[in-house]
Amino acid sequence: MTPGSNIPLPVTRVAVDVAAPVRLDVSGLLLTADGKVRSDDDFIFYNQPAGPGVTYRSGGGTTPDAIIVDTSALPPGIEKIVVTASPDAAGQTFQGVEPTATIRGADDNSVLATFTPPQLGAETALVVVEIYLRNGAWKARAVGQGYANGLAGIATDFGVSVEEPAAAAPAQPVAPAQPVAPPMPPTQPPVTPPARSMAAPPAPPAPPAPGAGKVNLDKGRVSLQKNQTVSLVKGGSPLLSQVKMGLGWEPAYRGKDIDLDASVIAYGPQRNHIDSCYFGKLSIVNGAIKHSGDNLTGEGGGDDEVITVDLGRLPQEVTGLVFTVNSFSGQKFTEVAKAYCRLLDAATGEELVRFDLTSAEPQTGVMMAKLIRQFTGEWDMTAMGDFVKARTVRNMVKPAAQSL
Repeated sequence: MTPGSNIPLPVTRVAVDVAAPVRLDVSGLLLTADGKVRSDDDFIFYNQPAGPGVTYRSGGGTTPDAIIVDTSALPPGIEKIVVTASPDAAGQTFQGVEPTATIRGADDNSVLATFTPPQLGAETALVVVEIYLRNGAWKARAVGQGYANGLAGIATDFGVSVEEPAAAAPAQPVAPAQPVAPPMPPTQPPVTPPARSMAAPPAPPAPPAPGAGKVNLDKGRVSLQKNQTVSLVKGGSPLLSQVKMGLGWEPAYRGKDIDLDASVIAYGPQRNHIDSCYFGKLSIVNGAIKHSGDNLTGEGGGDDEVITVDLGRLPQEVTGLVFTVNSFSGQKFTEVAKAYCRLLDAATGEELVRFDLTSAEPQTGVMMAKLIRQFTGEWDMTAMGDFVKARTVRNMVKPAAQSL
């Protein structure tokens, strides 16, 4: 879709998700004919995830947030639902970030349309798309309206009462928008959309351990725990262009071979599968990613399989790499001991990052770690340790895409 274009909706239940190279907060507002909410109850977001006919679905930091609209359940007088997005990081703009909204059938996940707003810059929030009623029929329109004062600016513009630490400035759309009417009096305490991390599912996360979160390599080797992220940057600059990912494991029981296969799956900016590197295909993307070959037993010290990645030679279309291990023979990870992955400087062999798998599930596949290209050009590594039912790399492609 292009800005201003619209499509008829062939189903009554639609889901709108918004994906980007950075984490986004996605929200929905139920509007009447005058373009305003009836009350703060009509602002649907992570702290208020359900309203009449509209619900918020968290992606848990691994898949995009979504707003689900059931047009048959919307109350009388609601004629439009606007879907908004803003970067999760405080103060971050859409400069260099290309969010893509996907409109799907909510029941079968079929794609009805996609829309990427063009030429974004100083915006910190967007009205991305709207679901609206016209002549008795529901349609979807691509909008791409930007705001320079975040989600609070959008909420205020549509009549939501937003508490601010200081007096709130009037809404400042980057492009022309509807005139701002005075906010409607709230019928309950004002809703405050605070910043928050999306790295965990909707259930209240445990307090982070000291030093948890995203770090860099300034202090040397980094040991990651599950879901922690390290930026491959030292002294403010990318550290190196060529790295090796070593993956290792041992049988949990003496005298028993364990035949696991390490792979890396390359994806584009829309989670599109580009190629997979594994024992049956030892080189992909013109040699920028290479595999050391298959290890059939898991015995012996050191890395069992090594994947070399020349980050400097990766084409720009490659924005995500997911490193996986799976058991073609059907052995479960409860039969594996001391599984780990570690990132090395390919030139010196120095270990930069390590992640030890400290738990096991009776599954045949595990996503160990992912490398994500940021819009600034640097790469981040995140420890995963997520188990899936998959005996081959082909079966890992879909769950790995959903993890990006």
